[in-house]
Amino acid sequence: MKVTTDTPDLLIVEDRPLLIGIMLSLFILVFVGVGLSVTLSGEPLGLIFAIVGGGLGLFAFWAFVQRVQAVFHKPGAWVELRRRTIFGGTTVRHALDEIDRAEIEESRSSDSASTYRVVLVIEAGQSLGRHPVTEAYSSGAGHHRAAEAINRWLDAARADANETPASTGRAR
Repeated sequence: MKVTTDTPDLLIVEDRPLLIGIMLSLFILVFVGVGLSVTLSGEPLGLIFAIVGGGLGLFAFWAFVQRVQAVFHKPGAWVELRRRTIFGGTTVRHALDEIDRAEIEESRSSDSASTYRVVLVIEAGQSLGRHPVTEAYSSGAGHHRAAEAINRWLDAARADANETPASTGRAR
């Protein structure tokens, strides 16, 4: 995860799994290439190899390669969680004042390796609960930096909203 835009009016945090996308693309190309090569050399079962291997790779690509954006928009007073895969995407919008904070969820595997994901915490209202920014857990410090940036931006947005025109010397 990384912060791509951080201004007083707009914060965009996104996750683009480029490495796994490249690896799965190579997986698909190898299976399809070998299968077609075997088929063209006269063995028709190579086509099954290409279809099954390429199909499994395409399924994995759909399942694991997902571009995610969390867009915090102060002028519009909303937060959008945007998810895109190769077959389409979804967008979920929440009111900015519903978001209480961002937290890190940790998952430990049996070999004690920790992976993380950022969640947006909503403590009241219709959207009550923990809303993960990314569905998958992953390693690295990017999640911690993203959660810190979100919390810092939310605090600044709340401070701006609580300013009164008399205290700032300007009309709103």
